[in-house]
Amino acid sequence: MKYRRLGKSGLKISEIGLGSWLTYGGTVADETATTCIDKAYELGINFFDTANIYRKGEAEVVVGRALQKYPRESFVLATKGFWPMGEGPNDRGLSRKHIFEQVHASLKRLNVEYVDLWQCHRFDETTPLEETLRAIDDLITQGKILYAGVSEWTAVQINDALHIADVKNLDRIISNQPQYSMLERYIEKDVLPLCEREGVGQVVWSPLAQGVLTGKYKKGEKYPEGSRATVDDTSKIIQRLLTDENLDKVEKLKEVAERKECTLAALALAWVLRQPNVSSAIIGASRPEQVEENVKAVDIELTAEDVQQIEEILA
Repeated sequence: MKYRRLGKSGLKISEIGLGSWLTYGGTVADETATTCIDKAYELGINFFDTANIYRKGEAEVVVGRALQKYPRESFVLATKGFWPMGEGPNDRGLSRKHIFEQVHASLKRLNVEYVDLWQCHRFDETTPLEETLRAIDDLITQGKILYAGVSEWTAVQINDALHIADVKNLDRIISNQPQYSMLERYIEKDVLPLCEREGVGQVVWSPLAQGVLTGKYKKGEKYPEGSRATVDDTSKIIQRLLTDENLDKVEKLKEVAERKECTLAALALAWVLRQPNVSSAIIGASRPEQVEENVKAVDIELTAEDVQQIEEILA
């Protein structure tokens, strides 16, 4: 495994991280989830990402229980908050009240004294940004969280947060968690340039485009049984990626992977990691074999010619 600094902080995380969205705490049996986490840890993955909203806290319980056997200092644990966790008017968002309550609830479910990275799962238009940042700064001071990040914030929102932190002498956010893959590249226009300049690292989700970049979906063929395209929670998300145009691109990308003597998934991960501002690519895994295959991406070197060929296919 290889490690990168998260932004310009001193925190080092594995280039491949393991996430728990849509898998742990529900879709995948707890025993299987634990086996995947154990395999990831064995292979040097030290970055484990979850969120309070994943299966309404159940994913945190599974991840926390699986990591309990390992020394706390040996892994980097990340979680998030923003989405509704109840029916009350204060059970959502990024108010001081909701952040404090959800951080403590996450610590209890994860069975840890602190989380390494706590992330604002979306931007809250209804709460003053300074209130959010001060609440996070207080939790960092208390040692409940060590670093703060955001997820799916725009370049303007990230820039505003950094400016307020600098003016008010608050802890800066060190990371952003956006969707990024060969088929989802919107962060390249504004987010990446800003974050490179300001030292905010990317921990990207869905680097395999919900599994489309594994090559298991083929044009004109029935979706594989049990795949994300057949699961109610994810079918709508993945459908917009399963276009004939994208599937044609996937077939051409397979030829590049064959030439590089790697899987298409590993090629797609290596392509994401070509960006120096990407600190980690977060994968999901329902089988330990998937973890083993995906970590091979850190050893794939893409030449300028490789990148050019991929760009021509994606164009």
